Amino acid sequence: MSEPIPYLDLKAQIKPLRAEIDAAIARTIDNCSFCLGPDTAQFEKEFAKFCGAEYAIGFNSGTSALHVALMLLNVGPGDEVITTPYTFVATSWAISYVGATPVYVDVEDGTMNLDPKLVEKAITPKTKAVMPVHLYGQPFDIDPIREICRKHNLPLVEDSAQAHGAKYKGKTIGTFGEISCFSFYPGKNLGAAGEGGALVTNNPEFAKRAKSLREHGSTVRYYHDEVGFNYRMEGIQGAVLGVKLPHLKKWTAERQRVAKRYAELLKDLPLQLPTEASYAESVWHLYVVRHPRRDELKAHLDANGVGCALHYPLPLHLQKCYANLGHKVGDFPVSEKAASQCLSLPIYPELTEAQIQRVAEVVRSFFAK
Repeated sequence: MSEPIPYLDLKAQIKPLRAEIDAAIARTIDNCSFCLGPDTAQFEKEFAKFCGAEYAIGFNSGTSALHVALMLLNVGPGDEVITTPYTFVATSWAISYVGATPVYVDVEDGTMNLDPKLVEKAITPKTKAVMPVHLYGQPFDIDPIREICRKHNLPLVEDSAQAHGAKYKGKTIGTFGEISCFSFYPGKNLGAAGEGGALVTNNPEFAKRAKSLREHGSTVRYYHDEVGFNYRMEGIQGAVLGVKLPHLKKWTAERQRVAKRYAELLKDLPLQLPTEASYAESVWHLYVVRHPRRDELKAHLDANGVGCALHYPLPLHLQKCYANLGHKVGDFPVSEKAASQCLSLPIYPELTEAQIQRVAEVVRSFFAK
């Protein structure tokens, strides 16, 4: 058997940067700047610039950033937030954390992003925000959703956890809504050496309060203006992210190369391939194919040394934790179908042409049986 191909190879990314990362971490340790600190502050400045925004506030996770985003918008108990049932659960966690209710809207079959045609009919007098996800690294269709938000005077929050540097109609995502939130979980396109996140905004009052909320509701030590949280980004994470950020554009180009080759090598198979919308430039956080015999295909890939994963096998409206919402099978059919068919193939900047071809060969051999 050929050398196994891992689903994700973080070692391959870290290896050429190891000396620079080690030096950055050593500097943080020497300075004892373990919480926030100068490296985090510098990264915040550079990441804001990368997004074309005025402010980026570092957090200990993308989940924490989403939580604080809804607090900044004064979303609370009894309120509703429109979002997608087909994504990682953290999006809905943030809504639950503030005591509000996630109101799900189904996704488009092609992009698997929130369907703009369904958003307006989900609005009620309790709706306080709309929070779609740039799923798998591809922007959702922003303009029609933003127009609905303007019409109903609702803030738009971009869950950008999977889409660092993605573009919508030529403009980098992150400033289309009032707030955008990013994750730097290690497996993300821009990953920390642990957990990390950021809240991005052009609103100076939001930025000021976000900094306070992440640090126990305090702007002056030991004086607390409101109930806050320990949501600070660690200094080491800021240092590592600062080393990695300058490489992100190149890494994105390499992910786009891999996606293009998959599309060429798999195009004639009875397999639903991911599509890039005409308005979008995806950063291909994930490459998700779909097939009714997904579980058999996954077993075939596993048996032949090709790593793969499921994103996401059970939509949020059918999760046990949200049984109280009263949803049932059939409520969001596009999401449910996608969840039953999705399979993520390896995609990362360091994937070689030989590895891409090997993945394609193994996929093709499944259909040849």
